[in-house]
Amino acid sequence: MEPLYGPIRDYAWGSRSAIALLQGRAVPSAGPEAELWLGAHPGAPARVDRAGLRVSLCDLVRDEPGQWLGQRVSERFGNRLPFLLKVLAADAPLSLQAHPDAEQAKAGFAAEQARAGFAAEQGRPAAERNYSDPHHKPELLVALTPFEALCGFRDPVESAEALAAFGVPELTPVVTALRGGPAGLRTAVRALLGWPVAQRDELLGSVLAASVDGPDAELVHRLAKAYPADPGALVALLLHHLRLEPGEAIWMPAGNLHAYLSGCGVEIMAASDNVLRGGLTPKRVDVDELLRVLRFEVLDDPVRAALPVGPGVDWWPVPVDDFALHRVCVGADVPSVTLPLPGPRVVLCSGGSITVDDGAGALTLVSGEAAIGTAAGEPLRISGAGEGYVATSGLR
Repeated sequence: MEPLYGPIRDYAWGSRSAIALLQGRAVPSAGPEAELWLGAHPGAPARVDRAGLRVSLCDLVRDEPGQWLGQRVSERFGNRLPFLLKVLAADAPLSLQAHPDAEQAKAGFAAEQARAGFAAEQGRPAAERNYSDPHHKPELLVALTPFEALCGFRDPVESAEALAAFGVPELTPVVTALRGGPAGLRTAVRALLGWPVAQRDELLGSVLAASVDGPDAELVHRLAKAYPADPGALVALLLHHLRLEPGEAIWMPAGNLHAYLSGCGVEIMAASDNVLRGGLTPKRVDVDELLRVLRFEVLDDPVRAALPVGPGVDWWPVPVDDFALHRVCVGADVPSVTLPLPGPRVVLCSGGSITVDDGAGALTLVSGEAAIGTAAGEPLRISGAGEGYVATSGLR
């Protein structure tokens, strides 16, 4: 195992305390710190020490795929690390978004490549993209702190009553559609996100002026304060409003509309940066493309509890083979664990101190530090007194 140094993304919604506290740095940080990336995504690759320099993990994986990935991972995913491990820390709501499935991502990327090439040939800059790569992006997020999120459509009849409570006549067609059940979800989402721009101030003003109490009204007021005149604040009422405790997780498959609101968590995903946004953001919004990839179905139970697989070891099973995530807790009761997980492996220490050993060398990590081991390593042994998350491919 060897140290892995991940970059921190400074998106405006990031926390100025969560990642700094995890890494034992001074609080508040100089600016917002939204995500710590621990992988080989070209958008922000982590780095590894080589001959006195820190080199991109992307370059190492590309140049030595057999060593880093192994034959099975290379054959299945090509010469790229198929997963990306992150620490995400939100102090403000993120965008209302969804991710494409594998077929949609491949087709969308190819179409945009063709259009970008045409634009370049005409001497014009390529338009901003929806698809930065041809890969899907299913995600699993495990809460490190109390975590708040919107995730998946709830019962549309409940959403209809929440919107009807504001008594705004303009929302009547949306309420009527939702009272028809899941078949009305597409109509409702299209109507809200496609609300005429010139009329959005008036719509949100009427909603916010209504004398309505309760968690639904509080949520709309909070989102409208962060993103004035954004109808995404009303779309939020169509989704499950979740509050996770540390150790609880949410699974976000393709086409699942979601938005993080606050908190810090460990997130693992397929190594893609394809995001289709519908609102609650100053970034690119493409409602038509978002509607094309959304799955308009009720998500019964988005929360996933950890499953114990041995003393001191939990995991969250997911129906994809791009990644798997295990949590390890070692200490007096469980001094060490051995994980026969295939490489490559990325380990993040999330508390205390742990020593990781894959047979090629032991490395001690403290909170906020990470390590990586190649596919050639032996079963991973973790000891010490602390907690860590182990990311691998999901191939078995």
